[in-house]
Amino acid sequence: MHIHILGICGTFMAGVAAIAREAGHRVTGSDRGVYPPMSDQLAALGIAVTEGYAAGQLTPRPDMVVVGNVMTRGMPVVEELLDSGIPYSSGPEWLAREVLRSRHVIAISGTHGKTTTTGLAAWILSQAGQEPGFLVGGVTPDLGVSARLGSGAAFVIEADEYDTAFFDKGAKFLHYRPRTLVINNLEYDHADIYPDLAAIQRQFHQLLRTVPGQGTIIHRAGDPNVTEVLARGCWTPLETFSSQPGVDAGWTGLATDEGYRLLHHGVLQGATTWNLAGDHNAENATAAVLAARAAGVDIATALAAVGRFRGVKRRLELLGRWGGVSLYDDFAHHPTAITRTLAAVRQSLRPQRVLVVTEPRSNTMKLGAQRAALAPALALADRSWVLEPEGLSWDLAGALAPTPTARLCRDTAGIVAAVTAEARAGDAIVIMSNGGFQGIRATLAGALAARFAAG
Repeated sequence: MHIHILGICGTFMAGVAAIAREAGHRVTGSDRGVYPPMSDQLAALGIAVTEGYAAGQLTPRPDMVVVGNVMTRGMPVVEELLDSGIPYSSGPEWLAREVLRSRHVIAISGTHGKTTTTGLAAWILSQAGQEPGFLVGGVTPDLGVSARLGSGAAFVIEADEYDTAFFDKGAKFLHYRPRTLVINNLEYDHADIYPDLAAIQRQFHQLLRTVPGQGTIIHRAGDPNVTEVLARGCWTPLETFSSQPGVDAGWTGLATDEGYRLLHHGVLQGATTWNLAGDHNAENATAAVLAARAAGVDIATALAAVGRFRGVKRRLELLGRWGGVSLYDDFAHHPTAITRTLAAVRQSLRPQRVLVVTEPRSNTMKLGAQRAALAPALALADRSWVLEPEGLSWDLAGALAPTPTARLCRDTAGIVAAVTAEARAGDAIVIMSNGGFQGIRATLAGALAARFAAG
């Protein structure tokens, strides 16, 4: 079957493409403004990608079109599709129908930490010899690809609450029917589709309604927003986790100078060295271990796998070091994620100074829903440079005013020049964005290399 995917370079849709290709289908797709790592993955798989959404790309006629949630009515290819009568579905609908129905679905949900937890859970199951299927919203070097069909009973999926498609405005994760559900945390996000936190909580409670009584729900203890969702009704056994010893949780994962330690009701279950950093990753690791345990993996095997896990691209990924300056790339774009990542940098990497480069790129940030929290988050850095996107409807300079170490910049060239001049040995520079950021990663790396090569 020939499947054409609209919006193929998104992290989820690129995963669908990889699975469809592995299942034996001929896969093509289209997108615009593509950038790594997903564009690289598609190229490696030999999947042809058309630039843009113009009409005409449905000739020769595919057997099925899978539609990403970036597509809207009025796009030429969407109008062509609707007029053509070609069968179409959303990515989550196609995946649920063609892949998930016969699997033990392990769904990893929550506002933060989904990608790392999903990748780590899939890695643990793989190391345990279970040959799981998985779809991760990022590239995990240990797994090699972001998605795999797998031959085992389990399928691990990053379960996003964003809406599904222009013709299906329910949350994507409502299609997955998990037997094991992880809820890492819950905050207000996606302000472009949800008016408030309560609207997101309603979607999460709909998800709870789909988990069977003989399944497992694993959630972070002490999260009031998750507690409110559970209080509306829960029909599945619960397991709780935390990264803080004082919190009332069944399982506690601790990030220490020596590595990672796992406790059950205060009793040590095992420990390992690891390649991750911070309390937030201790929570991610604990959730992944518990998810794998629900699929039959023993704790010792899971901890050994945690110790070998090298992380996920763009999650505090080291890009290089020049003259004692370390440059990292991170996906953080929500103020809470910025705060937790910077805390991890200070706790585990212990640089002399932390310099941050970021942009308010997400739809939630562009709409200003989290503008009051941005300056306090950036206050954890010694210096920060923030790119002002075009057409922003709120006062970014005013929002940054409470943090005098934060500087507003009009273009990336100015940021690169300023950061390169400021950097000195012992600094950690962290780029934070959920997008391409106008290629600043390569540009800044090149500028640092040139400066320190010149002495």
